[in-house]
Amino acid sequence: MSDNRRSQAITQGHQHAPSRAMLRAVGFGDGDFNKPIVGVANGYSTITPCNKGLNDLSMKAESVLRQAGAMPQMFGTITVSDGISMGTEGMKYSLVSREVIADSVETCVQSGSMDGVIAIGGCDKNMPGAMIAMARMNVPAIFVYGGTIKPGHYKNQDLTVVSVFEAVGKHSAHKIDDEELLQIERHACPGAGSCGGMYTANTMSSAFEAMGMSLPYSSTMSAEDNEKLLSAGQSAEVLVNAIKKQILPRDIITRQSIENAIAVIMAVGGSTNAILHFLAIAHAAGVEWNIDDFEEIRGKVPVLCDLKPSGRYVAADLHRAGGIPQVMKMLLTRGLLHGDCITISGQTIAEVLKDIPDAPRTDQDVIRPWDNPMYAQGHLAILKGNLSTEGCVAKISGIKNPKITGPARVFESEETCMAAILARKIQPGDVVVIRYEGPKGGPGMREMLSPTSALIGEGLGDSVGLITDGRFSGGTYGMVVGHVAPEAFVGGNIALVQEGDSITIDAEQRLLQLNVSDSELAKRRAAWQPPQPRYSRGVLAKYAKLVSSASQGAITD
Repeated sequence: MSDNRRSQAITQGHQHAPSRAMLRAVGFGDGDFNKPIVGVANGYSTITPCNKGLNDLSMKAESVLRQAGAMPQMFGTITVSDGISMGTEGMKYSLVSREVIADSVETCVQSGSMDGVIAIGGCDKNMPGAMIAMARMNVPAIFVYGGTIKPGHYKNQDLTVVSVFEAVGKHSAHKIDDEELLQIERHACPGAGSCGGMYTANTMSSAFEAMGMSLPYSSTMSAEDNEKLLSAGQSAEVLVNAIKKQILPRDIITRQSIENAIAVIMAVGGSTNAILHFLAIAHAAGVEWNIDDFEEIRGKVPVLCDLKPSGRYVAADLHRAGGIPQVMKMLLTRGLLHGDCITISGQTIAEVLKDIPDAPRTDQDVIRPWDNPMYAQGHLAILKGNLSTEGCVAKISGIKNPKITGPARVFESEETCMAAILARKIQPGDVVVIRYEGPKGGPGMREMLSPTSALIGEGLGDSVGLITDGRFSGGTYGMVVGHVAPEAFVGGNIALVQEGDSITIDAEQRLLQLNVSDSELAKRRAAWQPPQPRYSRGVLAKYAKLVSSASQGAITD
């Protein structure tokens, strides 16, 4: 009798004959009922280039699972295209989709008593959604990233989708004409794959490789390269072995492996969204982890990689330069990784990295030498103060002015702010406040790539601050602070800011301060009334009722 939970269920007793009959209809034969049954969570869609190539990877995984002695069962998972929905009401569904993906993977795998799952995803929320489900279920699992898009090219410059957002700001400021904006749009996204810089998708794929839930080098492969297809097959083989050995996600997702993942995120200059997602992943895995833990790691780890959005290169360049294993080996050599953490292959991190050089190759400058980093400390800082008593997140790399004190320019939504930016109503020294965009208030915590990119395009990225209880795209950089908690909708002090109030953002002191007296704030609070929810029915209404603070990962369970 097999030890697999699914095959036990369907081979024991006459009462399971209906189950066997149903499975025969999808291709099972007499000898297949004793094999491990493995879910293939296929995120394929034509909604976004990020997920366009996933069906080929899923079919490859399915084929290799059969060859390895398992029985695959493929099912679909959804996605939201962050790049397409950005700046619209549809972006409110993006973070919500993380929960829908997690719930759908859990529902399919658990309802079918599957013995393991290989999740194949592309756009930003596919990764954390799948990992949350894996941590909850704790059956053998592996993640396969769909791969990064290759850069577009125009006028001898590498382009990504963020180039288009910034071009909109340049066009508004009359720095480029209609034709140049059109050419940037035409050339920015040449094919399949997730956004090419160290934005959220590539950040999370890199982190999962560092954590041991994906195969080495798999996180920076290009979607259209053949090695991505081969890696999907190898991942299927490794998963079957993990099922045999019962290597479980919670054996891999530990406090130590999360520390490894965050160290790599700091070293590669990753997305602010990783903080939100790892709070949620840790919760799902039952790992003690809080927002202040990120700050402790930030102080120890330098930014080693010169990657977009604030740097020069894209993920495909990082792959050619040595990929995440090279970055990890540099951290391991200096005692900044836990080498004894186990990976999905059964090897430890130290064993995986044993043949990787201690220093990066000298014929590339994507990965900087240890003694010449981009920045001496990590770039994702946790700020606190009377405007964010629970904490908020700032990306502090690549900014010329780490401190700004200026008058508040207050907007109740992203759209009203964007209109003011494009109308050239924001001036150097201003601190833009976008509120009621938090997990509950949005609802859904939209990303503010459109306004931040427009500010950069207009040349205001170094002279204007922006704070929000919403999120930022992984493509955002500049003096921006997101995830402000408590959010405006629940009465956080960001709800009490008035036009012209003095606000200080101080990255060095990790401070976000509203320079208004406590007595004045108390008066304003007494007069404040919570707004009516923007949605009363449907998925956004359900989400708003369930979701936690951003400082806890915007979790719903």
